[in-house]
Amino acid sequence: KSLFDFCVRVDRTRVNKRTVEALIKAGAFDALQLNRAALVASLDRAFEFANAQIANANQGGLFDMMGDDAIGSSTQEPDLVDVMPWGIKERLMQEKTAVGFYLSGHLFDEVHQEVRRFVRTAIDELVDSRETQVVAGIVSDYRVINGQRGRLALFKLDDKSGVIEASADEGLINANAGLLKDDEFVVVSGRLQLDHFSGGLRMKVQQVWDLAGARARYGRYLQVCLGQQLPDIGALVRDYPPQREETEHGEVLAHGLRVRMQLRCTAAAGAATAEVQLGEASRFFPSDAALAAWSAQAGSGAVNVVYE
Repeated sequence: KSLFDFCVRVDRTRVNKRTVEALIKAGAFDALQLNRAALVASLDRAFEFANAQIANANQGGLFDMMGDDAIGSSTQEPDLVDVMPWGIKERLMQEKTAVGFYLSGHLFDEVHQEVRRFVRTAIDELVDSRETQVVAGIVSDYRVINGQRGRLALFKLDDKSGVIEASADEGLINANAGLLKDDEFVVVSGRLQLDHFSGGLRMKVQQVWDLAGARARYGRYLQVCLGQQLPDIGALVRDYPPQREETEHGEVLAHGLRVRMQLRCTAAAGAATAEVQLGEASRFFPSDAALAAWSAQAGSGAVNVVYE
């Protein structure tokens, strides 16, 4: 009936805390309680409760003579520890820790809908081509080896449709140390090569972006459908400025999105809609936090990155 009931009933010489924790992370208790974080945080409490119940059972004769009131408080299950539920990524990574793979979903699910608006080719649809290809996926099996020309990163990209082997040179490793690691989402561009060992394709990566960087690279603009209030554009640009990059030729590039305001006016004669393109000064870096800030300031309006 509950985590506490389970811990009382099982043989704890065979099922220890580590086993129960793995069961929780794998989702075995979801029918009883969906907050897996609370269940894990309550494990010590549950085993203490189970130990108390066994101790009480061993003194059953004494309690029988005193009546049920004497043991009422000790048989009452405590509350679960009050903690925030895990997010989708944390829940799936805990599943992978417990059983070796994502069980109830895939890390790519969280970004699939947006990513397919600019990375249209899924991994299982890739074909051998000399053209530069753009691929999105979750990094796995990441490792670094010493190659003839320096360090070389070898890893897999998984977008749920399929998996492709990929490699990145030392320059990309150094520039993207926070991105190129297991369970991270990345968008990469590079050249496909025939893998003579497996008979499939592999990718030699030339560029790497996280989702915010990919929005800045492939998005055309941020469309803001105004509601009842006008966003503080200056503050939003100051808080989330474009990311600047200096090229090998000394040129400074600003990576960010421009903004278009969509206005709708209703009058007796009818309704009209106009879109106002803001200048370069409106350009900002489209992180998740920045988009949330724009959305909050747009009031009842909608905020959307336009890719086409």
